[in-house]
Amino acid sequence: MATKIRLQRHGKKGKPFYYIVVADARAPRDGRFIERIGSYNPNTNPATIDINFDKTFDWVNKGAQPTDTCRAILSYKGVLYKKHLQGGVTKGALTQEQADAKFAEWVEQKEGKITGKKSTLTNAKDEARKAALVAEAKKKEDRAAAIAAKNAPVAEEEAPAAEEATESTEAESAE
Repeated sequence: MATKIRLQRHGKKGKPFYYIVVADARAPRDGRFIERIGSYNPNTNPATIDINFDKTFDWVNKGAQPTDTCRAILSYKGVLYKKHLQGGVTKGALTQEQADAKFAEWVEQKEGKITGKKSTLTNAKDEARKAALVAEAKKKEDRAAAIAAKNAPVAEEEAPAAEEATESTEAESAE
């Protein structure tokens, strides 16, 4: 039986959420599966990937073929790199300790990149929030200045009109 590691879609329209499953290649996309090994949520930034590393590694070693998207996810999580290093151990190119050290170094480097991206995203979000706050304050000041300008000339125009009315009554009384 040919097995595939693939995505099984869930969620509502426009908000997909995927389970990463091991299924028979002949089964339908959202149909029967052998085992659920993780989940993938592309709606978050960065995308949330939660997999059971040991089960996934075991299935890849048994010969389960990942689809293109799952291959990218497994590569991102390091399952395929670990399989590559394990192949080097079996051929005798590396010892198990060397392979474990290389994998641990790779994981640390990957975590650094992920935390860097998350911090960059939060900084950008904070900067955007501050810029929006400044723009809103400027807009509010402009609106207040426009209202003050609109109200100020009206008060000055009423005063000359009142003076003209008093002058005309004085002129009439003088006559």
